[in-house]
Amino acid sequence: MAREQGGAMAALRDLVGAFTPLAVRKLQTEIDDRLAKIPTHLNEYGYDAYGFHPDAAKRSLLPTALLYRYYFRAEVNDIERVPEGRVMLICNHAGQLPFDGAMLGTAMVLDAEPPRICRPMGEYWIPRIPWFNVFAARSGTMVGTPENCITMLDDGEAVMVFPEGVRGMNKLYSQRYKLQRFGLGFLRLALETDTPIVPVALVGSEEQNPGLANLEGVGRMLGIPALPITAGFPLLGPLGMLPLPVKYRFYFGEPLHFEGDPNDEDAVIQKKVDVVKSSITRMFERGLAERPGIFR
Repeated sequence: MAREQGGAMAALRDLVGAFTPLAVRKLQTEIDDRLAKIPTHLNEYGYDAYGFHPDAAKRSLLPTALLYRYYFRAEVNDIERVPEGRVMLICNHAGQLPFDGAMLGTAMVLDAEPPRICRPMGEYWIPRIPWFNVFAARSGTMVGTPENCITMLDDGEAVMVFPEGVRGMNKLYSQRYKLQRFGLGFLRLALETDTPIVPVALVGSEEQNPGLANLEGVGRMLGIPALPITAGFPLLGPLGMLPLPVKYRFYFGEPLHFEGDPNDEDAVIQKKVDVVKSSITRMFERGLAERPGIFR
């Protein structure tokens, strides 16, 4: 019986493969090859210490890679600046939904040499989202606590941080490419773990879902951090939260190395944070000057 079931499953996979477009099959092969080059320390059940599972990552990477290549048509600039070993990627945040994080992680798998798994530091409310919480963990996302971040950096991981948080993700269209207040925690952790910071500017995401208003008070009543009103939401329902097919352009800055006491006063840490923000702002200026339009 087990042999018959195995044969039926193999036949079903072959049938699905026969009807899968060639471009999709090639992309899946590319993903498999790239993930095979990433060293992972798995337990006897196939998971790493943080819940990441390579097979789950393969399944989740295909749809994000399709978005990356064919919807956002992402291009990267100077990704070779990302050093080996532990590193923090500090990026701007926008667009209502976290497509920017998924696309930055995809860039590190498909376009970085060698390919790397980039660990996103997710919002505290992610574990409360049914189904998505498991999906996030299996794909490498961790809740952004200092303890989680330190552990991963000590293990030599690449960690992705969006210091604007929901302030950036739900910013209004009139605030595009104007960095919101950065939290100071990432800089303190970089000092504590002696981790280089690579600033990343993403041009394109700030126009993907233009925000018209943000009903924060109503959102808090509903138990969510924000309630954005966009050009399509709530008029079009959930479909109104889908991003426009803007073109993504990633710009990676030179690694920044900071020294000092991680327990310094906020004013001292803020000066170092401002260096990171200034680097991202300069890359914004370059990207906006170089692009011919929002969609190309």
